[in-house]
Order: sequence, then C-alpha cells, then structure tokens
Amino acid sequence: MSETAPPRDRQFVQSLERGLSVIRALSAPEPQTLSDVARATGLTRAASRRFLLTLQQLGYVHLSGTRFALTPQVLELGYAYLSSLTLPEVAQPHLERLVEEIHESSSVSVLDGTDVVYVARVPTRRIMRVAISVGTRFPAYATSMGRVLLAGLEPDALADVLDRTELVALTPETVHEPPALRAELDRVRSQGYALVDQELEAGLRSIAAPIHSRGGEVVAAINVSAHATRSVEDVKATLLPPLLATAEAIERDLAAARPPAG
Repeated sequence: MSETAPPRDRQFVQSLERGLSVIRALSAPEPQTLSDVARATGLTRAASRRFLLTLQQLGYVHLSGTRFALTPQVLELGYAYLSSLTLPEVAQPHLERLVEEIHESSSVSVLDGTDVVYVARVPTRRIMRVAISVGTRFPAYATSMGRVLLAGLEPDALADVLDRTELVALTPETVHEPPALRAELDRVRSQGYALVDQELEAGLRSIAAPIHSRGGEVVAAINVSAHATRSVEDVKATLLPPLLATAEAIERDLAAARPPAG
C-alpha cells in the first residue's frame, strides 16, 4: 500500500480484493498468462498463481496450456444483480419489436466504471468478431451506448471516469484524444444520440439513444448496430427514428414499473 493511500477499515478483506482483481484481469478478450495476470493486478507471480489455481478449483477459471480464461460459471457472480433489475425485463419486449421492424440487432446497456455492460439484447445476424450477450463489456468511450451514458454524467463524474480510462485507438477511426472525445460527448449531449462509425471494430456502425429515469437521469442506453455497408445517412434516416421512439417507450414503462417512493 502506498504512503498516500487512505487507511482502510479494519473489516476490509484484502485477499478478497486481490481475488476480484484477478477475475477482472481475466476479463480481457484473450486468455491470459500468469505473467499477464501478475502485471495487470500488481501481484507477485506466486500470489497470482495461488489465486488462479483456487479459482480454477472452484470452477471459475479454465487453464489451457499456459493461459487462463474465465468460465461461464463466473456469470453466476453477476446474474443475481442483472436478473433483479426491472430494466432488462421492461426493455426486452421493446427490443424484440424494434428488431422485428428494422431487422438489425439491438441492445441495452448500463455504465459500470469505464465500461458498458450489456443487460438486454436481441440479435439478428452476427456482425462483430466477438459474440455479444448479456454481461458483455466494452470500453465506454469507443461505443455509441457508452458515449450516450458518458454524456449523461455530471461534470465531476465524467472527469473521474475519463481520468480512469485508457484511451487507445481500437481502429484507425477511434476518437481517442481527450479534447476530441470531450467535443464528441458535447455533441452527443446536444443532439440526444450518439453514432459511432467503425471506432470499436472495422465494418461496424452503431447508433444509440439515452434511456432516462422518471427524474430525467440517464440510467441506460439503447443501440442499433449495422454493417458499415449501410451509410451514415441511411442509419440516421432509417434507424434513428424508431430507436428514439423505442427509448421513449422504455422510459414510459420504466416510470410505470417504478413509481416514486412516497
């Protein structure tokens, strides 16, 4: 612990913190070596190995050769949270109707730290190299839903998220310079939607709109993804209007499902 780190509560269990840091390190797209995990967590190789082998014995980690990867069992750790949300239950039928209308995949996500996490999805055909499902995470700054969610944050909260975000060019089109990203978020906030053109993955265009709570807070985002063979103008003209209408319909149902406390 650094000298400048704040003192922790005596009830704090450091070994649990370290185990969770190992799980987070394995959330990378590719399986990780022992050295990768040690580097990502700041743990020694010996400590990393103990945590990895423990997680393997518990069924949360799979070892193939010299590389470790999470198993589907790790979804149990977050399923109770996701399944308790009203949002996925409310959004799912709206996504199904939207996808039936536009014949493109649609998803709903929430912001978790510097990432977006998918909480509802209706796919049509696979566009991305990575298969997307509930629980999938992507860096918020490079996704349409992430930009909608970032644009909805208060200034201090946005500054904190951006300070903790490693901005890298995922494709040649990725907006990853801080001034340019802030300007883009200002534009998203002003126009009420975000369009990402091949910034997360080449060949993929995505457009997203915010989902607001009864009090006006941006609590989630909904998107539509299309292949880049559909022009930006076509995406705006044919996909944005039904997307915005679906976001409004979800907001109405959320308000009805979550009456204000009184």
